[in-house]
Amino acid sequence: MYLLRVVLPDRPGTLGAVATALGHAQADINAVEIVEKGTGYVIDDFMLTLPADARPDQLVTACAALPDVEVLWVSFYPENWGLHADLDVLDAMAESPERAEVLLTDKAPSTFHCSWALLVDRERGMVLHRSALAPIGTQVPVGVFGDLATAHVAELPAGWHDGWGEAAVAVAPCRSAHSIVIGRPGPEFRKAELARLRHLALMASEHEHAV
Repeated sequence: MYLLRVVLPDRPGTLGAVATALGHAQADINAVEIVEKGTGYVIDDFMLTLPADARPDQLVTACAALPDVEVLWVSFYPENWGLHADLDVLDAMAESPERAEVLLTDKAPSTFHCSWALLVDRERGMVLHRSALAPIGTQVPVGVFGDLATAHVAELPAGWHDGWGEAAVAVAPCRSAHSIVIGRPGPEFRKAELARLRHLALMASEHEHAV
């Protein structure tokens, strides 16, 4: 399975044209999500599969042949990572409010199409919880994420943590003294993704405080 992020003009028929082009490139589209919508453009994520003998660069070529369509990112995406809507995360947090922040950390990779997530204590500068593929070690350098009390995105250089390459990260504070940090090799997180993360982080805190 692959994750393909595409920017396309916001006009009738364009999404259908992209889907048709991907079909001609042997892609089987499993899902499409709108990541961001602005004046005259839309950024969509396509979750798709390819036959064993096909190459992902076929997807880029197919999209590049369409006017005003640009591929921002294409990468392998583990097949067992399903798509989860924000409402599913909220439902899970509502069912177990005492674990809301931990649940958000665990579900963030599938919700935001990222590789990993960390729950960080801002005051003590330490990791409280990590998703399955998150950086491990006794001293994850949380200082490289920037101001943990402010929602923001950042680009980390290779070597920011022992054995780790470049990463795009998004940070969102909870109402508690904790913050959620999510990361992936690319592409960079969009404003719409950051807004969603910030909303869910605040909701996680409200659920925990309501217990």
